[in-house]
Amino acid sequence: MGRNFIILMILVVVIVILGLMEMAMGSVRIPISDVWSVLLGEEGAKSSFKTIILDSRLPRFVTALLAGAGLAMSGLLMQTYFRNPLAGPSVLGISSGASLGVSLLVLLAGGVGIMYKLAGFGGHLAVALAAGTGAFVALALIIWVARRMRSAVTLLIFGLMLGYITSAIIIILQKGATPGALQAFVFWGMGSFSNTIGTSLTILAASVGAGLLIVLSYAKSLNALLLGGEYATSMGVNVRKVEILLLLSTGLLAGVVTAFCGPIAFLGLAVPHLARGILKSSNHLWLLPSVVLVGIALAIGCDLLSRIPLDNGHVPLNAVTSIVGAPIILWIILRNKRLGEMV
Repeated sequence: MGRNFIILMILVVVIVILGLMEMAMGSVRIPISDVWSVLLGEEGAKSSFKTIILDSRLPRFVTALLAGAGLAMSGLLMQTYFRNPLAGPSVLGISSGASLGVSLLVLLAGGVGIMYKLAGFGGHLAVALAAGTGAFVALALIIWVARRMRSAVTLLIFGLMLGYITSAIIIILQKGATPGALQAFVFWGMGSFSNTIGTSLTILAASVGAGLLIVLSYAKSLNALLLGGEYATSMGVNVRKVEILLLLSTGLLAGVVTAFCGPIAFLGLAVPHLARGILKSSNHLWLLPSVVLVGIALAIGCDLLSRIPLDNGHVPLNAVTSIVGAPIILWIILRNKRLGEMV
C-alpha cells in the first residue's frame, strides 16, 4: 500500500512539472517564476504573460489533462470488459462514429456556403456537436448488440466492423467535399488540445468528470469482472448493469474527447499497460487513479512534443501520440509471449 501511494504522489509531481513546462514553453518563452505568479494571482508578472497563460496555455493544459484522463480511463474500461489487453476505445467504433459525424458536417458545409460560415469549423461547438452525435449513434448500436449478445468477442468484432464501415463512408464523403472543407476536416483529424476555451472547456470538463465519477464508484465491481461474469455474479455484482455502465462511460469519455480534440490515437490503448507496469498490479482500487494520472502525464508530454517547430507549423498531435504509443504496444506484445500468440 505504501509503495502504490508513493507512486501516485510521484505521478502528481511529474504532472505539476509538465504543467509548468506547458505554461512556460511556446513561441513566447515565459520564466517559471512568472508562471507561478500568474497562476497564484500575484502582482508583478507582465500583463502580456498573464494574457498568454490565462487565455491560451492554461486552457490548453486543462484540455490535455481532461483528454488524457478520459481516453486512458476509457481504454482501461474496454480492456476490463473484453478481458483483452489489445482492446481500446477506438475498437468499438466510437472514434470512427465521431469522425463520421464531423465529415458529414464538412460535406454539408462545403455544399451550402452559409452553413460553412455558421457551423463549419469557425464554431468549435458545432464540430463537437457533430462528433458527439456520431459517437453516440455508434454507441447506441453497440449497446443494442450488447443486450442481445452475451459474447464479448462478438461485440468486439462488431465494433471493429463498425469502424471499417464508418471509415469507408468517410472516404466517400471526402471525395464530395470542397477543398476548404476537406482541409478543415484534415486539420481536425490531426488532433489538438488548443481548440477548447470558454463553454467548450466547461462542457468537456463536466462530461469527463461525470464519466470518471461513474467509473470510480464501480471499482470493486471491475475487479470482480476481471475474474469472469460467473464469479462476479456470485459476488453479488449485477453484471449486465455494470457492463452497460462501462459502455456508456466509455462512450461518454471517448466520444466527448474526440469531439473537442479530434481522434487522438493510442493514448487509450497504451496508458493502461503503462499503469499496470508501474504499479505491478491489476487491482482497480489503485489502477483507476494510476491510469488517470499516467494518462494526464502522457497527454501533456505528447502535447509538449507536438510544439516542435516545423517549416510550416508544428508536429501534429496525432503523429506524436502514434510515435509514442505504438512502440509501447509493440514492446508489450513482444514481451508477453501469450499476448503475442493472441495476435
